Amino acid sequence: MTTSELDRFAAWIEDLIRRRGFDIDSPRGGGRSRLADEAGVHRAAVTRLLQRQSMPDLETTRRLAHVLSVPVREMLIRSGRLTEEDLPLPALRAGVPVSSPPLTLEEAAVGLGVPPEQRAMFIKVAGQFLPDAGARGSVGSR
Repeated sequence: MTTSELDRFAAWIEDLIRRRGFDIDSPRGGGRSRLADEAGVHRAAVTRLLQRQSMPDLETTRRLAHVLSVPVREMLIRSGRLTEEDLPLPALRAGVPVSSPPLTLEEAAVGLGVPPEQRAMFIKVAGQFLPDAGARGSVGSR
């Protein structure tokens, strides 16, 4: 990792931290400590990153991503550790991976926790919302 990659990542994450309401500019603001506490990481890891001394390890990155509401994938790519080619997104259709087989209404009922004695009613009602009668047994892709 080059110094410029660390600088770019640190600048991006500083902005993100500020936008999430952590006061990291004031010595008494406590933003670094609060961020570290909420993420369950050492304050020193946050400080080293913000001072552009080192990149956080994978677990710290994962925890910071969670607290900052950023996908871990984005953190890893922006950090320069991995590329978009290393972490490709699956092809999606309606928010569901394309490679999955169709989900039946019965499977949907089970997945949603519909009690067995109410599944027939669920299937009948949900089937009315499907675009054609031939598709009544399935709900798009999983």
